[in-house]
Amino acid sequence: MLEIRDLEKRFGDTTALDRISLTIREGEMVGIIGRSGAGKSTLLRSINRLNDPSGGEILWQGETVTGVKGSALRAWQRQCGMIFQQFNLVPRLDVLTNVLMGRLSYRNTAMTVLKLFTREDRAMAIMTLERVEMAAFALQRADTLSGGQQQRVAIARALVQQPSLLLADEPIASLDPRSARRVMEILRAINQEDGITVLCNLHTLDTARQYCDRVVGMRAGSVVYDGAPDGLDNATVRAIYGAEDDADFDEGVTSTSIPSRLPAGEAQRKVG
Repeated sequence: MLEIRDLEKRFGDTTALDRISLTIREGEMVGIIGRSGAGKSTLLRSINRLNDPSGGEILWQGETVTGVKGSALRAWQRQCGMIFQQFNLVPRLDVLTNVLMGRLSYRNTAMTVLKLFTREDRAMAIMTLERVEMAAFALQRADTLSGGQQQRVAIARALVQQPSLLLADEPIASLDPRSARRVMEILRAINQEDGITVLCNLHTLDTARQYCDRVVGMRAGSVVYDGAPDGLDNATVRAIYGAEDDADFDEGVTSTSIPSRLPAGEAQRKVG
């Protein structure tokens, strides 16, 4: 369904993706693991064309999407529901309106400017909020929600795009363990019940093993492992994470809890 051929992305002299090739089958839930800076986020942002690749090809159902522009690019990005680590909600807007933003690509310019949505759009948004257990908060401002609640709203926003592919970029990195577990359960349910393919960047091995059909390990912009979760033995994990000693290997790698090395400013955001 999704084929990546020799994909490259360079930022000046830095190579973020180094000739990556992957085939993602329809209906898979794939966990992408590796240290910060391994290229995980760049890979997802290149797939949905938030970044333009420097080389290689991305094909969707046999058709290239690497160089598409205009309406063809918008149509491709509508197929790719994107879930971000920092939620990317509009804080001052209510939950329902934030979810409805996922329908903007289906509306004409005038309706988009005026934020006019059909009755069908609103019904879809409410049903989707019900699915992620957030319908009771529909009229509440997004900035009054906890981190876990905001991420569930972000999932609902992606779902109303009616995507064929969900790209989740570190969706649980800023959450406490209980909220992280619920978000992963929701993503797995979407994958299994709707047949939507999910690519999910993750920090922790236990999470990938528990929820994913397949794991892709990245290091320094390259794929160093691609296979079943139970194939991740200690030697393979060390090759992915580049641990120099046992203490470094154990820290935050196999735990289902929040990794100790959060990005700057994120330690204060570990809320439910």
